[in-house]
Amino acid sequence: MHAMNRQSTSNLTVSADPENSAESSAVAQARAALSPSMVRRAIFSSVLGNGLEWFDFLIYAYFSKTIAQVFFPAGSGFLSIMLALATFAIGFVVRPFGGILLGLYADRMGRSRALSLIIISMAVSTLLMGLTPGYAHIGLAAPALIVFARVLQGLSVGGQFATASAMLVEYAPPGRKMYYGSFNMTAQSFALLLSSGTGYLLTTHLTHAQLVAWGWRVPFLCGALAGPIGFYIRHRVAESPEFVELRAHESRAPRTTLRQFCRDNGRAALCAMGVIAVGAATNYVWHSYMAVYVERQLHLPLAVALRGAFFCGVLNLFLFPLSGKLADRFGAYRLFYPVTIAWMVCAYPLFVYVVSAPSAERLFVAQVISTVFLAAMSGAHPGMLATLFPVRSRSSGVAISYNIAVTLFGGLAPFTITGLTRMSGSSLTPAFYLIFAGLFSLVLVYGTRRGHARADGERHPSTRNSAA
Repeated sequence: MHAMNRQSTSNLTVSADPENSAESSAVAQARAALSPSMVRRAIFSSVLGNGLEWFDFLIYAYFSKTIAQVFFPAGSGFLSIMLALATFAIGFVVRPFGGILLGLYADRMGRSRALSLIIISMAVSTLLMGLTPGYAHIGLAAPALIVFARVLQGLSVGGQFATASAMLVEYAPPGRKMYYGSFNMTAQSFALLLSSGTGYLLTTHLTHAQLVAWGWRVPFLCGALAGPIGFYIRHRVAESPEFVELRAHESRAPRTTLRQFCRDNGRAALCAMGVIAVGAATNYVWHSYMAVYVERQLHLPLAVALRGAFFCGVLNLFLFPLSGKLADRFGAYRLFYPVTIAWMVCAYPLFVYVVSAPSAERLFVAQVISTVFLAAMSGAHPGMLATLFPVRSRSSGVAISYNIAVTLFGGLAPFTITGLTRMSGSSLTPAFYLIFAGLFSLVLVYGTRRGHARADGERHPSTRNSAA
């Protein structure tokens, strides 16, 4: 037990300071050998893969009401939408398993190979979603195929965020790990921009009958086309310098079992879950769930929510990198605590503001405010998570902790909030959900980091800002 605590503390101490020691000459040489075009390809391929993941997930959420009609006809609209949201949640339930398998594969065989495998699997699952006939044509086989596609997609994306984050951080020069990692979040904002824009065009230019018949399929079919493009680009990306150094110093590829990971990285994984929880809840409540909330609770057109989401996607293209830069300058955890507390204070009044007099203008204001908070909380997440774990277990560490937190507080959010709102009858349920997620994050991060952040700063005064 003491050995476990010592090892976890060691990992956490390293992670608290992304640059706790001078960069090794091997890593510096490997990084120097990379051409600017190779670095750009590494960033672009990571952004493309993560963007495709989020595009597919958001499109499903935006068209969940239509998908419910096509694949899950039931006696009541509520039951139909709950079945569709449950299928949405299934993809998240299997994500930790995919994260474990693909994370271990990436730590053993390399980031580049894992990312190539992931993007092809994602493209196949997306294509299946777009081509499956409806319930009226093939009966129960239709929802069965949709569930299978969601499972395959969930397994694939389980390792996407983690491996892409590891790749970006390991490509980053000293002092810019949070900034480079923030491009993984920028991919999500690009996906939000693309999916909301596509959804808005389809819902405003097609009739309801056209949307149900074929319109909702268009985004999935277009998303599948990005798979071959992403595979081609990733195939031309060199392995990360830090992973190359790890392999150079070890006679064989590292083997890490799940039990060994829990023993060595348990505390760091808990810290990572705390970091992610509040951001995941905010992201899914204001982006994925909002499509359902606007129509069922606010009784506003879906196009109203999509317009706001589109603008927020544009805004985040700039806010996420800015957040990463600020985290590199002042310290990621020094920003994490005050921003999370401020968001908890604002979440309830923001929903009251919208619910008390629902309108397109009020909803837009609330979406913009939530987006600013989300960027401030989440811009540094990839860098924070990646630097919590050593190179040999980085992908698996980020994958396990990220996917568990996102499943519990993000993927299940639409299903959970819809059910709680039905039972309570309160339109303010999402606000209480966000406050709970914020409290969970603060307690878990503080509990796993307590007593170590100060020691890091004292031991490495030259990197005090990064150690925050």
